[in-house]
Amino acid sequence: MKRLIFGFATSIALLTMVACGSDQAESAAETSPEQTAGSVVSNETSPVQPAAQPAEAEVPSGPTTQMTFQTDEYDFGKVKSGVSVTHEYQFTNTGQEDLIIANAKGSCGCTVPQWPKEPIAPGKTGIIKVVFDSKGKSGPQSKRVTITANTNPPQTFLTIKGEVEADPAKVNVEQVQ
Repeated sequence: MKRLIFGFATSIALLTMVACGSDQAESAAETSPEQTAGSVVSNETSPVQPAAQPAEAEVPSGPTTQMTFQTDEYDFGKVKSGVSVTHEYQFTNTGQEDLIIANAKGSCGCTVPQWPKEPIAPGKTGIIKVVFDSKGKSGPQSKRVTITANTNPPQTFLTIKGEVEADPAKVNVEQVQ
C-alpha cells in the first residue's frame, strides 16, 4: 500500500513539473520578438545555468518587504547589431524588513542581469545592472528581467528595449546566398 501511494505521489509530482514546463513554452510561443510593446518572454536557458535547474528561483521565506525602482523600463534607442547595451536600474528598499533578492533572470541568454547578493536594509538603495547583447539581433527588441525577492508579489519585472539595426554587410551576404 505504501508503494502504491509513493508511486502515485511521484507520478503527480512529475506531471506537475512537465505541465509547468509546457505552460512556459506556450507563453513563450505566444509572444514574438517582433512585438514592440511589452516584453518578450523566451523559454531559452541561459548558457551559464544548467538545463536541469528549476525555471523559477525559490522565494525567500520570512517577512516580506517592498522594493521601488526609479524606473522599471529602459529604452536604449537604436544600436547596430553586435553592440552590448548596459543599464543600471536603481531601486530602494521601501519596506520595513531587509530586502533579499534570490534571483534575477533575463528572458533570454542575450539579457544578463547582475544583482546585489547581500541583504538591502530598509531605506537603502541598490543597483541591478542589465547587459543586453544585440549580436545576431535585428529590428525592435524588448527583453524582460524577472527579479525574485522577499516582496509581495515575489516577482518584479524590468524591461530593456530598443531597436537593433542589422549589419549591412551581413544583410548583403545573406541576399546573395
